[in-house]
This record gives sequence, structure tokens and C-alpha cells, in this order.
Amino acid sequence: MQARVATAEHPGVAAVARPEGEPSFPPRVSWGAVFAGGVAAVGIGAMLNVLGLAIGATTIDPATPGETPSADTLALAAGGWLLLANLIALAGGGWVAARLSGTADETDGMLHGFAVWAVAFLVSFVLLGNVVAGTASTAVRGASAVVGGAAQGLGQAAGQAAQAVAPQLQGGLDPQALAERLQQSLQEGGEPGAMSADARRAEIARILGERARQGSFEEGARERLVQLAAAEFGIAPEAAEERIRALEARAQQLATEAEAQARQAAETASNAAATGAYWIFAAMLLGAAAAAVGGRIGTRRTTHVPAY
Repeated sequence: MQARVATAEHPGVAAVARPEGEPSFPPRVSWGAVFAGGVAAVGIGAMLNVLGLAIGATTIDPATPGETPSADTLALAAGGWLLLANLIALAGGGWVAARLSGTADETDGMLHGFAVWAVAFLVSFVLLGNVVAGTASTAVRGASAVVGGAAQGLGQAAGQAAQAVAPQLQGGLDPQALAERLQQSLQEGGEPGAMSADARRAEIARILGERARQGSFEEGARERLVQLAAAEFGIAPEAAEERIRALEARAQQLATEAEAQARQAAETASNAAATGAYWIFAAMLLGAAAAAVGGRIGTRRTTHVPAY
């Protein structure tokens, strides 16, 4: 609501008082131009990337040793070309958006270019996500087919083996003797010298497995392992204990080395991820600047016509 008031400087002159925020300007964004510029940027970028791929492929000469650039050189050239293609594409998309918007204001043109940058990256991420999802789906279907075929082949092989072995079992082995042998193999806790080789090896494997899971021997497990090893290898208990201690030291050394390698690999991966993130941020920042510059260049110029 407007009201006429007199100012202190000019008591006799009436001024018009308007509410805060008045007057409101009509929106000056052209979304059609922005989307057209974004699509143009994606198309230009794809075209330039295909050109870079063709140029890179021509530099590979497997027939002549030493003529093919190294992997580091190819990676550096590919990264530089990708950045250059991205900047050219975004500058072109910003120019298209500013030109189609019909604006004659440089700030509006730059803002249209900035909007093109956002739309182009959004479209690129969507397309990349579809490609990754399609690749993953294809890989899963292929793996399922391979696993299914392998399982079917194993089932057929197992059936054939059972059919081939069944007559021998029925004619040459006593089921009762087989059951007793299996029971004797699984028996634990007896005198090591009176146990079968299968039973000793099974108990040694169980004790070592418990040692690996818990990180130390249970009460009485070391002494039992010494007795089993002495009986199994036909050596004195002192020699068996020395072997077990050497085995423990080697296992501890391997665990320490594996932990150090895992920490080093994690640190390397973390540094690589951080470096890649910084480079992506720099590329996006340069892309936004290129799109804004393209929008400013594409802004229509005002023509001053002299009045006669």
C-alpha cells in the first residue's frame, strides 16, 4: 500500500512511500535456454572425449617396441584432455544458454552459464550412474550363469562318481569297517601313540585352529600338541616343542607383517582418495568459471541508436 508523505528536506514536496522490497522485478531466468545449454555442453564434451580416445588409440603401437607411450604418460595425457574437453564443453554450453535466453545483462548471462554447469554435471552423473548400474547388472547375470553351470557340472560329476564307486563299495568294503575307521579317525583325547595317524592329524588341526582363532593356546593345549606332534613325526617331545615354538614365532611375524601391509594399503588408498577428491573439486571449480565466462561472452550486446 502506497502513501504520500512530505520529507524533512523538502516540506512542500510530496514523495511516494513503498513497502520494503518494492518494486519487485519479474524473473529473468530462461530454463529452456539453461537446459538447452546443458544438453549442448554434454554433447560437446562427449564428442571431444571420443576424439581424445581416437587420438590416444593411434599412439599405441604394439607391433613396434618402445613406440607406445608409458602408462603414466597416457594417464597424464588422458587427464589433461578430459579437463580441457570439460572446460570447452561448459564454455560452449554457457554461451548457448546466454544467447538463447535473450538477455542483455552480463550478470544474467553469467548466471545462466553457471546454471548450465550445474545441469551438465547433473546429467553427466545420471548417465554415469546408468552405465555403472548396467555394467554391474551384466556382471551379476554373467556370474550367475557361470555359477549355475558350474554347479550343474559338479552335480553331474558327483553323480557319475557315485555311480562308479558304488559297485566297489558294495563289493569290496564292509560298511561296518568303514564306520569304525571313521569313528577312530574322529577320536580325540586318547594316548597319541595308540591313536591312528588320521586321528592325530585331526586333533592337531583342531588345536592349531583354536590357537589361530583365540591368539593363544588353551590350558593344556600346548602340552597335548607337543605329545601329538612327537608321536606323529617320531621325534622327542623336546624337539616337538621346539618346532611348535618356531611355528608360533613365524606365525606372529607373519601376522605383524600382514597388519603393517594392511595399514600401509589403507593409508595409500586414503591418500589417493583425498588427492582424487581435490582434483575433482578443482575441475568442477574451473568448469563453473568456464561456463560463467561462456555465458558472459554469449550475452547479447545492447546497441545505442542515436536519436534524430
